[in-house]
Amino acid sequence: MRTRWTRGPAAWLLANLALCGCTTAPAYFYTLSSTLPPAEKSVLLPDQGPAVGIGPVRFPEFLARPQIVSRATANRLLVNEFHRWGGSLEDDFPRVLGENLGQLLGTSRILVEPAEARFPLDFRVTADILRFAGTPEGAAVFKVRWGVLDGYGEHTLQVRESTYRRRAANAQPEAMIAALSETLAAFSRDLARQLRELPRPAAKPPGPTLGDIGI
Repeated sequence: MRTRWTRGPAAWLLANLALCGCTTAPAYFYTLSSTLPPAEKSVLLPDQGPAVGIGPVRFPEFLARPQIVSRATANRLLVNEFHRWGGSLEDDFPRVLGENLGQLLGTSRILVEPAEARFPLDFRVTADILRFAGTPEGAAVFKVRWGVLDGYGEHTLQVRESTYRRRAANAQPEAMIAALSETLAAFSRDLARQLRELPRPAAKPPGPTLGDIGI
């Protein structure tokens, strides 16, 4: 028995589905980057700067996704399926912040949580990201509530809320990611300035030995 092919609506639908499958738009992937110039470097000798722990850094759920998110209005988001983070924003942001602080403070002793601390910390930095996205006007906006604690996380030394804006060079997503990197660099400068001005906490006294407690 020979099969007869129809040329009705079903055949037209199959042909169009096949055509759509062949013309799917490619996805593009992005990362944040350090935009500090080489000349913007601490005058301290290597590793004379403070030891700094970064984290926790918390993002709102609407930003903690693989797609690049921008704002259409104050209450509506645009989630771009074809422009995505190369890894995750939750990993990329503290990585670049640590790179910036290492350059600005002249230290390689930067710890990004949840890595295990293998050296004593002078300070810990925490951050709640309130906004980190582009606007319809072509500006990158970064709003953050941040704090500095002592190296043991027991005493709060500084708490602030800061907002940064940078104009993207053009309307392309890559230009907006570059502008967001610039806002992160501006935050890094302010944070490094605060860390330089704060006195380094005194080392914790060692605990009692067996001899001290009569054993």
